[in-house]
Amino acid sequence: MAKITNTRGYPIGAMSARTGVNIETIRYYERIELMPKPDRTAGGNRQYTHEHLKRLTFIKRSRELGLSIDEIRAMLKMVDQDGVSCGEVHAMTMEHLGSVKDKIRHLKKLERALTSMAAECAKGDVPDCPIIETLFNA
Repeated sequence: MAKITNTRGYPIGAMSARTGVNIETIRYYERIELMPKPDRTAGGNRQYTHEHLKRLTFIKRSRELGLSIDEIRAMLKMVDQDGVSCGEVHAMTMEHLGSVKDKIRHLKKLERALTSMAAECAKGDVPDCPIIETLFNA
């Protein structure tokens, strides 16, 4: 597949439109140095390269998978230093997967508790609400 390039660069609005990342979020990623600062036009507008576009896509996909900024930063550091080790990335992925599984277990427990509380409710206009009582019980 041919590499798509844009010699003029992408303005921030085009980066946002192509990736679905909010303009303020792109600026934030620059401030925290997750994204390198782009060149600017004579008028001061940001001009992103195709490499910026790829990096922003990487960040967005990583965030969609629930990776933290620090986890993304660690992966990008390996990429930037040409030190990407599939083993290290796999280990990071497995650690994140464990965290996701823990969250799922917690959410299932939360779902069971809420389902149980809701089942206790008469749903009527009664003064004693079992849900409120449950939440107040120590």
